[in-house]
Amino acid sequence: MKMEKNIEEFESLGEDHIGTSENTPMRNDAFKLSNDEKIDIIKDDVRHIMETLGLDLSDDSLKGTPNRVAKMFVKEIFGGLNPKKKPKASTFENKYKYGEMLVEKNITVYSTCEHHLLPIVGKAHIAYISNGTVVGLSKMNRIVDYFAKRPQVQERLTIQVVKELQSVLNTKDVACVIDAKHLCVNSRGIRDIESSTVTSEFGGKFKEDATRREFLDYIKLDTKF
Repeated sequence: MKMEKNIEEFESLGEDHIGTSENTPMRNDAFKLSNDEKIDIIKDDVRHIMETLGLDLSDDSLKGTPNRVAKMFVKEIFGGLNPKKKPKASTFENKYKYGEMLVEKNITVYSTCEHHLLPIVGKAHIAYISNGTVVGLSKMNRIVDYFAKRPQVQERLTIQVVKELQSVLNTKDVACVIDAKHLCVNSRGIRDIESSTVTSEFGGKFKEDATRREFLDYIKLDTKF
């Protein structure tokens, strides 16, 4: 009975989309094993799941799946768990004295819901106001990608992107809005394919109504070429 109750509680957490911390929950020994060792263990676990489901892993189409999934988990979609993959965001002096906000919008987000391990797909929009330094445009995309490549909740991802840029740029004046679809909602459970989730984090001047409104107006603009 106790185990059934615990399972129900954990499942309800997933359905209610609750995050536990602004930091990704990691064990102290998270990097004790090498990537190859992790792949070998995960490969066996995936094989066991597939066999339990009744799949015939001797079939040509399936026999390579455990290894493919294990490599994908470790080296691709959860690669952002490894701090060694954190992008180096070099900053530069703002020599041209640009004092308005800089907005990088429509950054592609590919992440994974930590409650059901299903994809989160959407767009991130970032802005900052320089206090003397600037960062390369592509680095903002790389920061989003790094924090997205881990089991996530969207709220945490939004906060992590802002905090990282605040640290890199040495300013509180950073904002991020993410609009994404969660396949744990779109493809299972309620199966609502139209809904998306919007999260935001505003720091420094972006907490002021006028500055926040300017940012939100910018990301509504159509970019045409």
